Amino acid sequence: MLTFNTTDSLTGGVPFAVDFDSPVDYLIFIFQILFATATVLIAGTVVIGIVATKALRIQNRFIFMMNTSICDTLTGLSVYYLGLFDVQEGYPSRNGTFNILSSLLGVNVMTFLFAQFDRYFAVCHPFIYSRFITRPVVISVNIYCWLHVYVQLLITNFLPLSKAMQVYVFSIVSLQIIVLTKVVMTIKLYVIAKYQLERDPPSAERENKKESLRIIIFVVISFLALWCPSFVNIVLRLVVRQGLSFENESTNPFAIMARLNAVCTPAVYVWGSPALREAMVRTVWGRACPRCIKR
Repeated sequence: MLTFNTTDSLTGGVPFAVDFDSPVDYLIFIFQILFATATVLIAGTVVIGIVATKALRIQNRFIFMMNTSICDTLTGLSVYYLGLFDVQEGYPSRNGTFNILSSLLGVNVMTFLFAQFDRYFAVCHPFIYSRFITRPVVISVNIYCWLHVYVQLLITNFLPLSKAMQVYVFSIVSLQIIVLTKVVMTIKLYVIAKYQLERDPPSAERENKKESLRIIIFVVISFLALWCPSFVNIVLRLVVRQGLSFENESTNPFAIMARLNAVCTPAVYVWGSPALREAMVRTVWGRACPRCIKR
């Protein structure tokens, strides 16, 4: 039953995350606004650039990029609530969203994993890849990532609290397996990028494979570096009851680090893909700032 999402405000409103009693409170509040805005601007323009450019949206790797960037854009928008107001997600929650917003991370994790398998088959088994991994298949996989996470969340939200906690623990264990798989795949992709592609003759396809592998590797490394502290803290709290607790999402450094992936991931996309940068300048920033194109 949906009995664990409560609000303490007597007036029916949600109070701000900080009391504005010290300069630190103002810095936290301003940081959350800047972080949310930067995430929406960067990730949102990545989505627009891919959608508006046919040469990009017909490529499987850019479909994965677009899906994660949609998640990142929504994460940035969610920070305007999670980061500015007194919100605590989890069990029990306070002024929470039934984990709807925090579950965007789960969609990202699954999309990254499938993107790694996509690049592996594209490089190591090009014949099988070109024959079976078609654009409709990739689109279906990305849709599945959303359905898997949010159908599970919907079921969980209608379970009794004790059962919901069991499902939550199971999801943490499953996430451990996924993270371990991502680490193994990252190492394997690095070996592929370093040795196998060097033997291929120079071609545009070879450069595209190297570019996509480089992006995937950097994205996964940044994801693990930013998200692992939060993951370890959650495991400690569940297993040995020794993890750190914080007043709300805005003052939780582990949650902030995890959400930083929403701005780091699209930034890596922009850094690693000249075609994406060109598309973003042409479709978004060039129109907002015509001098960008002239330069």
